[in-house]
Order: sequence, then C-alpha cells, then structure tokens
Amino acid sequence: EAFIMKFRIYTAGLPEEAKKIRLEVFVKEQGFEEEFDSVDDTAAHIVLFDGKTPVGVCRVFKDSGSGKTVIGRVAVKKELRGKGLGTRIIEAAEKYAAGTGISAIRIHSQERAAGFYRALGYRDTGERDLDEGCPHIWMEKLL
Repeated sequence: EAFIMKFRIYTAGLPEEAKKIRLEVFVKEQGFEEEFDSVDDTAAHIVLFDGKTPVGVCRVFKDSGSGKTVIGRVAVKKELRGKGLGTRIIEAAEKYAAGTGISAIRIHSQERAAGFYRALGYRDTGERDLDEGCPHIWMEKLL
C-alpha cells in the first residue's frame, strides 16, 4: 500500500482530527476516561495524514511543573500500527521541538510502550506513576 503521508502542526487548540484519533485509541480501545485536559489548549498538536485521512497524532507542550518539554498522547490508528508511523510521529515532534530551541524532551510512556521509545533513544528516568491506574514511566532524550 502506498501512503501519501503528510504532517500538520496545529498550535491553536485541539483540532478535531486529533481529538477523533485519541477518542478511538485512548478512550474506546484502552478505556481511559480523562483523555482531554487544559494542556490541549496550549499544546502543539501534530497530526499525521494519509492523504486526507488523519492516522496518527501526538502533542508537544511545556510541562508547567518541571518546565520541561513533553511529547504526549502519541497514538496511531489500530489498523495501521506496525508500519513505522509512530516513529515518524516522534521524529516530527522532535524536529518541531528542536525548531523551538528545545534541547531535551520527555515522554510519559505507558510501561508497555517503553521499548518503542527506548529504540528511539529515550532513556528511563526512574520516575514511575499511574495514569488512571495504568503504569507509566517518564523517559527522556537529548535532541
């Protein structure tokens, strides 16, 4: 299958395309209830499109607590996983962050996805917590 992939970066609130994918992946598929928050109002949302169809998403924001830049809510539509799209989304987010002068980036990863981020150069910070009962780990990478 030939994909015609392109990214769009939204910097003025949560776009409908990103909301739709996150509802599908995090709420319907994984059972999270508190998916949307005030961070969505100020984050940059990166949406990957196949032609006109949104297929993946993430958000990039400055964490108010630590002041560090974070990539979060990384999601790819279920039927398109395993094709390298998640890697392309992370690369786009890193490029966007680097373009704003950021030198290090953090990810709040579900523990079951930590291997994916490790393969992309993220290291475990040792900080762990639960997000709606799901084990998460903070990971970091120097850009």
